[in-house]
Amino acid sequence: MWGVGTTFTSVAELDAAIVDCRACPRLVAWREQVAREKRAAFRHEEYWGRPVPGLGPADAPLLIVGLAPAAHGGNRTGRMFTGDRSGDVLYAALHAVGLANQPTAVHAGDGLELIGTRITAPVHCAPPDNKPTPDERDRCGGWLRAELALLRPRAVVVLGAFGWQALLPVLAAAGWAVPRPRPRFAHGAHVELAGERETLHLFGCYHVSQQNTFTGRLTPAMLEDVLSRAAGVASLTPAREVSTT
Repeated sequence: MWGVGTTFTSVAELDAAIVDCRACPRLVAWREQVAREKRAAFRHEEYWGRPVPGLGPADAPLLIVGLAPAAHGGNRTGRMFTGDRSGDVLYAALHAVGLANQPTAVHAGDGLELIGTRITAPVHCAPPDNKPTPDERDRCGGWLRAELALLRPRAVVVLGAFGWQALLPVLAAAGWAVPRPRPRFAHGAHVELAGERETLHLFGCYHVSQQNTFTGRLTPAMLEDVLSRAAGVASLTPAREVSTT
């Protein structure tokens, strides 16, 4: 049986293993309860109700790391950041900087394609109150280590402090030199980590949560600036100067 200690030969094989994971009883119970009970607006839809794998090409030089699927977003559609307000903001920004072929992500068959970019999370199941426990984060970290080993990206954009804190030890275990003390999360932060084969550029960005986007803590321009900078060092698009307004 596949598990987080397995060595995978392809991203497709890894994704297939992730969707069958039942390692965290609390998360399994919650994701399946939400899929049964549903939200009234989606009562006629069949929910995914399983772990949500990463999204994007297997050779992507740019990786975006979030937190976890939303209960009525990714847990419903089976695709990262799809079908919720956070995804609306993220995919519009990805399209604006040339990293997605369309500005919306509604369901798994809507024609969305990411360009040189893959989206993943340190926790692949929707957690109650959007708050995974440290144990759940650490248990799921094996999937992220396996994904990094297969991708070897040139740049990573981390959405929020949770993802930043979860990713740094995984990067260290994967062979990148993470300084001590560990770099602190901040919006617009840029850290270069030396690796065995290449340097990894790590960028921090406020999470695209409704709390951040509705209050203006994170604006579309701020998000596009970080994505454009990361795409530039990943040789996907010309880098954009960070706005000071």
